[in-house]
Amino acid sequence: MFATLALALAAAAAPLFARASEDIWSIAPCELCTWQRVPYWVAAALGLAAALLPRARRPLVLLAILAVLASGAIAGFHVGVEQGWWPSPLAGCQAPRSTGGASVDDLMRSLAAAPSKPCDAPTYLIPGVPISMAGMNLLYALGLSALAAIWMRRGVRR
Repeated sequence: MFATLALALAAAAAPLFARASEDIWSIAPCELCTWQRVPYWVAAALGLAAALLPRARRPLVLLAILAVLASGAIAGFHVGVEQGWWPSPLAGCQAPRSTGGASVDDLMRSLAAAPSKPCDAPTYLIPGVPISMAGMNLLYALGLSALAAIWMRRGVRR
């Protein structure tokens, strides 16, 4: 039960840290950044459910691990966008484009109320360390999913 609660807490810690970084360091998230948070909340809920439902623990933990890996997959895709390996298909990650023939007033009305951060602009938390927040999330997701798999395997043997 401890391992499933630890998994739930560790999964919830990632999006909470990301949210805190917005408030503490005024880091604006891009659309891909916010997408990476959703699977962690799913994993946290599944981890809590696994702690409360011992008979369903194994499949719930497996689903939680898959949810964490889903966040890692989004983070890996985000790193590729940051590195310019491929463009992001999300409209929120693109710079606004003019369709031509529109007046300046029409163009001004089409702009978002608050500017969004482009997905291809990496955010680095640690000066001198060339790992963006998306890269850190990828490493965190891989580490957490591996640790959860080890915990689950050890729990099965007992």
